[in-house]
Amino acid sequence: MQSHIKHPTNGPLIDLAAIAAAVNPERLADDLAAVAKFGARSDGGVARLTLDDNDTRARLWLIEQANALGATASVDAIGNVFLDIPGSVPELAPVVTGSHLDSQPAGGKYDGALGVLAGLEALRALKQAGFTPRRPLSLVSWTNEEGARFSPGTSGSAVFCGVRSLDETRLIEDSDGISLGAALDTCLAELDVVGVPRRPLATPMHTFIELHIEQGPILERDGAAVGVVEGIQGVSWFEVTVTGSANHAGTTPRALRRDALEGACALATALREAARDDQDRVRFTIGKFAVSPGSVNTIPDHVTFSIDLRHPEATTLKALEAEFNQLAQQTWAGCQATLTPLSRVEPVAFPTTLTALFDDTAHELGISAPRLVSGAFHDAIHLANHCPTAMLFTPCRDGLSHHPDEHIELSDAVVSTQLLAASLARLSA
Repeated sequence: MQSHIKHPTNGPLIDLAAIAAAVNPERLADDLAAVAKFGARSDGGVARLTLDDNDTRARLWLIEQANALGATASVDAIGNVFLDIPGSVPELAPVVTGSHLDSQPAGGKYDGALGVLAGLEALRALKQAGFTPRRPLSLVSWTNEEGARFSPGTSGSAVFCGVRSLDETRLIEDSDGISLGAALDTCLAELDVVGVPRRPLATPMHTFIELHIEQGPILERDGAAVGVVEGIQGVSWFEVTVTGSANHAGTTPRALRRDALEGACALATALREAARDDQDRVRFTIGKFAVSPGSVNTIPDHVTFSIDLRHPEATTLKALEAEFNQLAQQTWAGCQATLTPLSRVEPVAFPTTLTALFDDTAHELGISAPRLVSGAFHDAIHLANHCPTAMLFTPCRDGLSHHPDEHIELSDAVVSTQLLAASLARLSA
């Protein structure tokens, strides 16, 4: 979405340093520890699957924070929880921040949760610093970002933005045959008990800002406490099928073989070489590889493997897709190959007005915030078509995520929250 945000030079004077100083490290750490108890695992990780009891308890905890913040809690039809703070001009569209609270089955404490709790702390800091927003401010926790229980993920943001149907999303079932709709109704009933009102989907937003752990090694390598995200990589998924001829492993000479595994390995190597770039911006992954008939003394006649191809520029992604198609049309070790597209998501470039605002705010606060691109999907990918959207990243140790050992430094989280709070002030002033 093209941004129409303007930041007039004659706007109200904001004491960004005071706002940053109001971010309370101990309060943020306590919140992270409190939410980590919902679904805590013995190995230090978290299992807080979408709409399970732990997820519902985390939602109720978040809702309990509304009163002290001077906010009003509400929930929409897909279970997205909002805390809304009025602005001095209440009819204006709100500036919104947040992320998600659900986790992987053996996930970490910070994936998603940091974005929600940093947003909460940023709003507290704004209040403590005496800042009165002109635009309303909102904090959101999106439903089912991970997709670990109900696939695909990012359900809450996708339904909110009209990318997916609410009715169809409610029909998705988990591995136990429980529908998302049934689990959602149970959760909403518990929120009804504490008097949380319902709100419509697709409500207007002036801006959406998502803070998230990087889930990669770049910021830690560069020694940065926070990064400004320029966009989200586009991704194309394919299934490659290589078909040969099965025969006896001991009696068939190599010259007479049509070995599907040999052909698949040669094609996979060629595809990987085609994706190699000097700037190291292409992401090429073969994550699944299946060989048939799977007998120790039989030449394989059928191999399938997956391709996950990512790049931040649509033109490069399309060029690679075309090259992959040409390679698949060749013969490999006497075998035929087919390349079947499975899904495609276009790259998202965040508005330069927002990334520049982050740059300027970081500079004023004396924070080093390098630019980078997100290799993973986030709820922001859907919000980008609903309103001007941007992201901030906090480094995580060794780039590790979706794992119980996922870790961030509190000092980095504080710096990220300071930049978030100051940016929210500028956007809502």
